[in-house]
Amino acid sequence: MPYENKIPAEERDAFLAGVHVAVLAVDEPGRGPLALPVWYQYKDGIVELGMDGGSRKAELLRAAGRATVTVQDEAPPYRYVSIEGPVQVISEERDVLGVASRYLGPELGAWYAEQNPSTPSTVVVRLTPEHWRTQDFSAAREAAPDVGQ
Repeated sequence: MPYENKIPAEERDAFLAGVHVAVLAVDEPGRGPLALPVWYQYKDGIVELGMDGGSRKAELLRAAGRATVTVQDEAPPYRYVSIEGPVQVISEERDVLGVASRYLGPELGAWYAEQNPSTPSTVVVRLTPEHWRTQDFSAAREAAPDVGQ
């Protein structure tokens, strides 16, 4: 019997609420897509990213108007969620302390936020999901025979 490898919406949302580094991919005309690791927040069904508004990422996001963000587990059994949709690039102060503390813990997060405060050129990018791709390989692992035990 084939295993089900799609992640149900409620599990997908819980996974995205966890702490994972995402990969942002955006079209870069004349080249392959620009794909970079980023910190993110998933709030109310929207992916939020903060960055300098003058960065290459922000420039390409404005031009493309769309992007993909992929979030994965780094250890088996592997899972991933890939989200594609339109983006808004908004000049807005970002929650540097909240995001940095999420990824680095309170002490190192506070240090990071102090060293990298929001500036007048800071932008928040909001990606609204239109297309989802998900995989959860835990069912395959459960179905696999025990080898070497």
